[in-house]
Amino acid sequence: MDVETVGEVYQKLNKSNLHLLSDVYHQEVVFEDAAHKLEGWTELESYFQTLYSNVKRCDFDIKEHQQSGDSGFLTWKMALEHPKLSSGSTVYVNGVSHLKFSQGRVIYHRDYFDLGEMLYENLPLLGSLIKAIKVRLGK
Repeated sequence: MDVETVGEVYQKLNKSNLHLLSDVYHQEVVFEDAAHKLEGWTELESYFQTLYSNVKRCDFDIKEHQQSGDSGFLTWKMALEHPKLSSGSTVYVNGVSHLKFSQGRVIYHRDYFDLGEMLYENLPLLGSLIKAIKVRLGK
């Protein structure tokens, strides 16, 4: 397994084929992002099942991939539709995944993305406040 293959799996991923991830991840995987740190395949599998059961859509468009030895990166754009975010309309988030491999499977997966872009800016009331702060900061 390599970074490019992981990206291909993520581009196919949906509610009905989460089983594809069992061939990607090592039993002792550590998964981190801006909101979670999960340890072990059982925790990660549960996370994905919950995530996909609560969203209307979560699609990944892989932009680039690079690998050196047992470590690599994917850049991506996620299209997320969640009934509680942005009135259920599509939210787009850019991100990067750092992956490390052991025994042909992902043992470490760290996602880097702007949690505000994904979550806070798309919540009622708080979203307007976050956007106003970004404008004042010149972003």
